[in-house]
Amino acid sequence: MNKRIIDYKNFFFVGIGGIGMSALARYFNSFGKKVAGYDKNSSLLTHTLNDEGCQVAYEDHLDKIPKTHLSIEDTLVVYTPAIPKEHRQLQYFQEKNFQVLKRSEVLGLITRFNKALCVAGTHGKTTTSAMLAHVLSLTDYGCSAFLGGISSNFNSNVLVNKQSEWTVVEADEFDRSFLHLSPFISIITAMDPDHLDVYGDPDHFNEGFQQYAMKIDPNGWCIAKEGIKLHSLSDYCTYNIESKTADYSANDISYEAGFMCFYVKSKEYNGRKFELGIPGIHNVLNAMACIVLLEKIGISYPQIRKGLASFRGVRRRFDIHINSDDLLFIDDYAHHPEELRLLIDSLKMMYPGKKLIAIFQPHLFSRTRDFGLEFGEQLSRFDELYLMPIYAARENEIIGISSEWLLSKVSIKDKRVVESTKVLEIMKDIKEGVVLTIGAGDIDRLVSPLQEILSQNIKHTI
Repeated sequence: MNKRIIDYKNFFFVGIGGIGMSALARYFNSFGKKVAGYDKNSSLLTHTLNDEGCQVAYEDHLDKIPKTHLSIEDTLVVYTPAIPKEHRQLQYFQEKNFQVLKRSEVLGLITRFNKALCVAGTHGKTTTSAMLAHVLSLTDYGCSAFLGGISSNFNSNVLVNKQSEWTVVEADEFDRSFLHLSPFISIITAMDPDHLDVYGDPDHFNEGFQQYAMKIDPNGWCIAKEGIKLHSLSDYCTYNIESKTADYSANDISYEAGFMCFYVKSKEYNGRKFELGIPGIHNVLNAMACIVLLEKIGISYPQIRKGLASFRGVRRRFDIHINSDDLLFIDDYAHHPEELRLLIDSLKMMYPGKKLIAIFQPHLFSRTRDFGLEFGEQLSRFDELYLMPIYAARENEIIGISSEWLLSKVSIKDKRVVESTKVLEIMKDIKEGVVLTIGAGDIDRLVSPLQEILSQNIKHTI
């Protein structure tokens, strides 16, 4: 690039409604830049962008590009790989030799000029990065942050602090995007193979993470869950739960009055107590990663403890919508077998004896094919399963791979494949247990109507 990214006056986002793209759009909008863009569908995020002063259009027509954004010198164009190559607006900008960058490239340029605290891994990235940003925001350090979900504390997927040198970034392994980043310190939460449609096989997937680990600043830290084997030029530190060999371990974990309570042991101390404001064993692991990083940069124990206790989570991550004695309703983003395992482990610890009723939407044909047996094993741990059709996202259908095929891998008796329209009808009869909507597709559209139905069920039982 011939000039700094912040020197552009106008920014046009092709795919502006995505969680990562909208965060960048809001970031540049906060600097007084003219922000516009295209998205295929209107959503709460695109409405929010419009309310904040961005111009969002939903048609791929050249006349939908604002005249202000037709200046080659003053406009930077940002796109996501989810956008098809034949997209007319994108083609126009490319043919006219505008500066056109992927979202990950823009994020990478931002991290070069700040101390980037990155969170990588196949699970827990969004919650961990939101948790990290929340704790930092309560200290004199402050931070900017780019998140892969809507933080309940900020009610946003972006945090802008122009005075802080720290930037929290969710480092996405999809499309090898994280290789554009320049981490000062990075957490690596998990390396369970995923996105094999991009990487091809687990070996190449692991190689991608190895390349990422080598990008961490030699003066920083690589903070990894125990068991992850990577080489880094930086210092290396491990964390885990109930471990005698990790550098940091969470022990004596319990769930008390809405808080996850645990004690942390390290080489420096033995038994510091923490309380986390959101439930789930997996979130204790996320908190452990944050504790290690925050201590490494000099945040005090009282500040970390206060921040974790006041953390309210991220939407669609163990998001509790109904919490009555007999009936609960939880929405979760889990879309990988390991995420399902951690989710179910937490549910069984928190709600022993309660019936678990899952509505699961598989995400991607390739992921369903690659992990069919593992999905079947975890889905068989529910008491009742309603399997929705596979959400294709960016993929074409794979012959022979379907929700019916996946259902055949599930061993429980109470199971069936259902369309989304049928789910709501079935749920009218549910009066007790823990109802879950799970998946990374468009299953979240069921949350609001399902909450209304289940709330009515509670009223009728009183």
